[in-house]
Amino acid sequence: MPMPPLLIERSARLGLLLTVGVPSGYGALVGVMVGASKLAYTILALLAIPGGFLAGLEHEDRYEGVWRGLTGGLLFGTAILFTHDLIGNADKAKLPHPHTWLIVITALGGAVLGGLGARYRSRRQSAASAAAD
Repeated sequence: MPMPPLLIERSARLGLLLTVGVPSGYGALVGVMVGASKLAYTILALLAIPGGFLAGLEHEDRYEGVWRGLTGGLLFGTAILFTHDLIGNADKAKLPHPHTWLIVITALGGAVLGGLGARYRSRRQSAASAAAD
């Protein structure tokens, strides 16, 4: 699996899109599904898991990956609740009670996934470097 470019190597605009726009926009889409379809909400929420890991791959340092995942998870969970509240439709999917726990869950999950992605990148680079020597 080829590694994506490091976030720091990307343009500021693309970096902003990847770190703020993607988790917020995807969270808004998932937020729409909370009141539309339990199945669609569940599938879209589960598809966010690889996204957290892939975001971590854009960092060499595990702690940078953790921070990236934490902030992405915060934005993702907040966008879900904000969009769902803005639309005002009834819950078709079950959310934690109180709903704000969703933000905690997505932030902690994102932190773990981002850290794992960065750790994977670091180990893969170390192995490639050792093999080259």
